[in-house]
Amino acid sequence: MSDTIHNRIAMLRAERRISRRQLADALGVHYQTVGYLERGEFSPSLHLALHIAEYFEVPMEVIFSTSPFPRLGTLDQGPTPS
Repeated sequence: MSDTIHNRIAMLRAERRISRRQLADALGVHYQTVGYLERGEFSPSLHLALHIAEYFEVPMEVIFSTSPFPRLGTLDQGPTPS
């Protein structure tokens, strides 16, 4: 089992047009910490992970996983209309 924590922080930030600095300020961390988190170079504490989920108003498992998230282009979109 890998100790890596995968996340969707960068995707959520981009989707909502939030800069690393804006997110960092809202969380009370240095903006470089957000970069480390996004790149998987730093795993958040439970406290920080909960704050990130609260900030984005989504459940923690939407943002964090112990296994890689599927690429968005590879998700099953269901049957295509004829």
